[in-house]
Amino acid sequence: MASDPRQRDLARIHIAAKALRLDRDTYVALVRRVSAACGRAVDSSADLDDAGRHALLREFAGLGFKADEQQSRKRVWAGKPKNTADVPMLRKVEAILADAKRPWAYAHAMAKRMHQVDKVEWLNPQQLHTLVAALQVDSARRARRNACGEPGLTEPGKD
Repeated sequence: MASDPRQRDLARIHIAAKALRLDRDTYVALVRRVSAACGRAVDSSADLDDAGRHALLREFAGLGFKADEQQSRKRVWAGKPKNTADVPMLRKVEAILADAKRPWAYAHAMAKRMHQVDKVEWLNPQQLHTLVAALQVDSARRARRNACGEPGLTEPGKD
């Protein structure tokens, strides 16, 4: 979501309206009613002030919208194995990738290149160990290059 409070509120309002399956006329009527109660009747949530946006969000909550459910969903990283929490070596792969600011696709490509296996989670323990070793070698190489101050080698994928 947006970092600007106004944009964040507007995004929540539109998410709530969609979750409550409000048609355009019902939505506009609701905005008018809430905005009139706040002092100035408007047709669009974009025209609401801070108090009006919060009043509209409270109205949506009264209609059954639960913002917490919408916002508390876990962020899913593309390509991240579902069993990462259960396999210590996958957690290590995840940590190395995060440190290098590389996506999971990088690890999957390495698994394919090294062991002809399409996904990291399909590697056996020995293969996973060699993948971690290769990622650590890459990490050490990047650290050496960055310590020497070589220009242009600090971004992922540029070395």
